[in-house]
Amino acid sequence: MAVTFKARKQTVDLAAPRIAGSRIRRNPPPPPGKPPVLDREDREKLGTTFGVLGVALALVVVILAVGIYAGWSPREYEVHIQLD
Repeated sequence: MAVTFKARKQTVDLAAPRIAGSRIRRNPPPPPGKPPVLDREDREKLGTTFGVLGVALALVVVILAVGIYAGWSPREYEVHIQLD
């Protein structure tokens, strides 16, 4: 006689106690990103801002140096404020 062939899968016993593992799928951490690249307009705005501030600072330094060289001091002046 021939032996019968079991082609079907085993049944699952849902009533049996079992320890279920975590089914939460976690995404891997994102790869380290490259630093953001500034657009051409943003670079020009940033360069202009630093340029204007640099020139203003240089002018303040020159004015103070000339004033100190000439003997001028802000301590020579008094400011009086009258509130009526």
